[in-house]
Amino acid sequence: MIDIQNQPDKRNIPLAKVGVKGLEYPVRVLDKVNKNQYTTAKVDLFADLPRHFKGTHMSRFIEIFHQYRQDLSMPHFLAMLENIRMTMEAESSFGSMSFPYFIEKKAPVSGLPGMMSYQCCYQGETNASNKRFTVSVTVPVTTVCPCSKAISERGAHNQRGIVTVMVELGPFFWIEDLIDIVEKSASSPVYSLLKREDEKFITEQAYDNPKFVEDVVRDVIASVKALDKFLSFSVEAENFESIHNHSAFAYAEFHK
Repeated sequence: MIDIQNQPDKRNIPLAKVGVKGLEYPVRVLDKVNKNQYTTAKVDLFADLPRHFKGTHMSRFIEIFHQYRQDLSMPHFLAMLENIRMTMEAESSFGSMSFPYFIEKKAPVSGLPGMMSYQCCYQGETNASNKRFTVSVTVPVTTVCPCSKAISERGAHNQRGIVTVMVELGPFFWIEDLIDIVEKSASSPVYSLLKREDEKFITEQAYDNPKFVEDVVRDVIASVKALDKFLSFSVEAENFESIHNHSAFAYAEFHK
């Protein structure tokens, strides 16, 4: 059959990225407790297209990803992108994979287990001379406003927020360890299952540990830096304010 994609193109215009976007696929990733975890990812896969090719072979992106779906640890994700680059005869390849990561988490007093979901994302890029890979994890938290607590005779306003940590790949690390750092840096973690005794504990714990978004970001930065694993990383926190019609936000980066 005629291969239209491989026919020459005379417009002399290279394309920076071509490929597939929004592919939903079952994958397996590493799990600190259970060794492996199955989840569903949303995937974007791209390669550059030289000026002399009319089009790319879209099916090959999915063929290659399917080969790697059972072991998408961080190094294998980069290997998959390099496979795409070589197969497509491209100078560069790009990929992102976002997925919910599940951890069984016990309530603080009753000890009842529930499953917590954390949104994670892999992003990578390869070319002949360089590879770049980042991992981000978004963690829901609770914060109590220090100002509200200081000026109020009764109570203090609190809110749920999200904290996102993005790190560049260095030595091996567990996603769970980043999640633990974030939860310890907030006023309190959040849970999927709580009984009354748990709610009492969390409410009092958060009240005794008020945090601004600025506090959360600085505490996370300090703890991730202390791991001494990453050449660069970023932290951002957003509080969905309970008494304001806007969010509170803070962001910082660290580079060695």
